[in-house]
Amino acid sequence: MITISVIGAGQVGTQFCKAISAAESLHLEQWYNRSKIDQQNGLDDANFCNDLMQLKPADLYILAVSDSAIETISNALPFENRLVVHTSGSVALRFLNKKNRKGVFYPLQTFSKASDLDFSNIPICIETTEKSDRKLLETVANTLGSPTYFIQSEQRQSLHLSAVFVNNFTNQLYRIAHELTDRHGLEFDILKPLMQETIQKLQNLSPYMAQTGPAKRNDKKTIKQHLKLLEKTPKYQKIYELITQSIQHTHG
Repeated sequence: MITISVIGAGQVGTQFCKAISAAESLHLEQWYNRSKIDQQNGLDDANFCNDLMQLKPADLYILAVSDSAIETISNALPFENRLVVHTSGSVALRFLNKKNRKGVFYPLQTFSKASDLDFSNIPICIETTEKSDRKLLETVANTLGSPTYFIQSEQRQSLHLSAVFVNNFTNQLYRIAHELTDRHGLEFDILKPLMQETIQKLQNLSPYMAQTGPAKRNDKKTIKQHLKLLEKTPKYQKIYELITQSIQHTHG
């Protein structure tokens, strides 16, 4: 049985606690958060703690906190030579205090407290300073059902940047589309099959090969019409123009 303590009660920390509690060969030793943890999450039996000095010995400590808090929390841990990992995509391994064994356990997925995630759909990127710790983290990830990738800090930062493009930026484009459909009395749901098909195509095609639309075929008439429709929202016009230019540059 691998004992794990989770530090942080945000979206990532909550999902990790749920998954660890449900795994047969993992034990949630403690769940730390500075303020009171919302117990409306199905984890009423968890051993809650709001004092770092009360953390018990465990095989693994997962810092599921904000990027800006990782170094501070790592420095404040009241023990040495235990395995401490953070879950950030953009923070380098060196920001963890060297008094403990260090690692990264980065789940490449978008998280929400409200929904239970299937960890078989969550790749976990691992980085450690010691080979034995790498093996332990791989075991934990496999127990959760996650595929694992061994990635160094610089690679992980580039991966996180790529994730921002495919998740955060595309979601903002969805939000703009939602606004445009609402503005003209249309249901946003009518676009969902198109969104799903776009993702489905990428299972078999590269993004380059999957590209379609007026920018790729250099349909100047349609592009001009779209820009005219966006005259009342110049910021959206600019986004449209930038992405159109990027597609045209890519496809010649």
